[in-house]
Amino acid sequence: MARSRTYNRRNILTIVSIIILVALGLTIRLGYLMIFRSEEYAARAQALHERERAIKAKRGRIFDRNGVEIATNKPVCTISVIHKQITDPERVIKVLSDELGLSEEKVRKRVEKVSSIERIKSNVEKEIADKIREYDLDGVMVDEDYKRYYPYESLASKVIGFTGGDNQGIIGLEVKYDEYLKGIDGTILTLTTAYGVEIENAAEDRIEPQAGNDLYLSMDVNIQEYAEQAAKKVMEAKNANNVKLIVMSPQNGEIYAMVNVPEFNLNDPYTLIDEIAVEYEGQSLSAEKQKELLNGMWRNACISDTYEPGSAFKIVTATAALEEGVVSLNDTFYCPGYKKVEDRIIRCHKAGGHGSQTFVDGIKNSCNPVFIEIGARVGVDKMYLYYDRLGLFKKTGVDLPGEANSIMHKKENIGAVELATMSFGQSFQITPLQLLTASSAVVNGGNLVVPHFGVEIKTPDGSTVNTIDYKTTPGAVTKETSETMKMLLEAVVADGTGRRAYLPGFKVGGKTATSEKLPRRNGKYISSFIGFAPADDPKVIAIILIDEPTGIYYGGTIAAPVISELFDNILPYMGIEPRYSESEIEKFKIGSFEVPDFVGKTKAEVKDLLRIYGFGELYPTGEGDVVMEQFPLPGEKVEQGSSLILYFN
Repeated sequence: MARSRTYNRRNILTIVSIIILVALGLTIRLGYLMIFRSEEYAARAQALHERERAIKAKRGRIFDRNGVEIATNKPVCTISVIHKQITDPERVIKVLSDELGLSEEKVRKRVEKVSSIERIKSNVEKEIADKIREYDLDGVMVDEDYKRYYPYESLASKVIGFTGGDNQGIIGLEVKYDEYLKGIDGTILTLTTAYGVEIENAAEDRIEPQAGNDLYLSMDVNIQEYAEQAAKKVMEAKNANNVKLIVMSPQNGEIYAMVNVPEFNLNDPYTLIDEIAVEYEGQSLSAEKQKELLNGMWRNACISDTYEPGSAFKIVTATAALEEGVVSLNDTFYCPGYKKVEDRIIRCHKAGGHGSQTFVDGIKNSCNPVFIEIGARVGVDKMYLYYDRLGLFKKTGVDLPGEANSIMHKKENIGAVELATMSFGQSFQITPLQLLTASSAVVNGGNLVVPHFGVEIKTPDGSTVNTIDYKTTPGAVTKETSETMKMLLEAVVADGTGRRAYLPGFKVGGKTATSEKLPRRNGKYISSFIGFAPADDPKVIAIILIDEPTGIYYGGTIAAPVISELFDNILPYMGIEPRYSESEIEKFKIGSFEVPDFVGKTKAEVKDLLRIYGFGELYPTGEGDVVMEQFPLPGEKVEQGSSLILYFN
């Protein structure tokens, strides 16, 4: 009996000891958690009872060189639902489906999904969002947001680019400068119960968003518009596939305009343009085909597509020959209409040949046999040396995504035939921007520039964050060669294949080209012209490529006049005043002149006359196409710059 009591006492003591030890352990653990880890668990508790919603930051704006806004933001809203707060799901589904133009099935999936918050639709117009607010639906969140908006719609679309639903850049400058433009999103923190229901009248924590920085470009909206109008005009007139046109400063590489017509609407970038859609009208396009067509529509061919430059590349060949001293201006050549190189007969564009001519005549006539001979004099090694100096083996470094590089022969694979064809711009490929950049170095005194759009990054209040610098490489060619090339290329326009680019009062230099597309003899061409002005001190250089024009396709006939018309518009706008030579004053009656008879002339005929006569302001009246009356009257003597009033029927 005594042993039993002793045994029971021991058991009780053991149990009590265990209980005391467990209680002591729990007390120590509780003390540790309450004292040493209190902040951590307080934060966890707060996180458990907080719901976070993003506040979109305003994306930085994009401005042209004159401060004109070309990309900005438009207030919109994001509609979301919180599953646990919805009290009448059927009404929520019906209202959101009707107001947002979504199928009930799509809305139902998101409303019934058990999650902390589910986005129904973003970029909702503010008027629609305000209507949804008025329904006062439990569990429906309407948050302020911003949508990218482009005031000029299609202007420079493939350069500027656009953003996605999350306001991140997709193509063009929008993606290139995304890190500066995107800003930092803010947040709204709301308190909820353990069931995830927001607590009414509970204070919200709010972290304000930080707007992105603004981007300032070298692009000029007015020059871009002039260039696009000129490109569209020739594309429609020649029923061409597309037209590419770049306008740039040869002195520092600032790009004033870059055109790829047809362009697309930046505010509606996922809708195929008419030029593409009409080809597939009535067809059901797969998602893969749709994506392929959109990528083609967005492609910036000025920097992404390569082509054989043709005779415009004679600028490079002539420069190399002058640098190496293997040709002088008075050297004579003979062109019978072809030249035999090894076993190959290579023809000149003039079937009967140019006969005997100097080097100056050869470049004015764009004679292939002349350039085949001087290319052979330069040789492969030296030719490739100048290709390298003029940046033709590498990308230009333009601040746009998707730039392609040239496609050149390996030096060891170049024979006499390859050297001959390269001398006049065949059997290799470069981008239009590479040729423009190389030609800029030839006419600017020998400095290889980096073409670019970005100039400055500024805060929304206008403080400068970053002035963007670009490297200029001097010594691509000597100043002496540069001066000679400017003179030769001015002669091409004054009295050669580029004469249709001639502009009275403005010295224009340039080079024509007509490139046959591969495969040869398929009847498809690229007509092009590269021009600069003033020829003695170039302030602007431009290149145009017309892809597969119908009918007449020679670059000197259809491409050169486009650059002439462009320069006629933009040179005075840029502050470059005409300087007429004595022969021009005499030929075009510059100074005081007799007013021509405009009566009976169409608008097109009037435009041609106005390019010859020195009128200042034109005041047209009426909506018709034919002039009925004019003032001053025909035959009156007026001074240069006088106004002209035309009354159309």
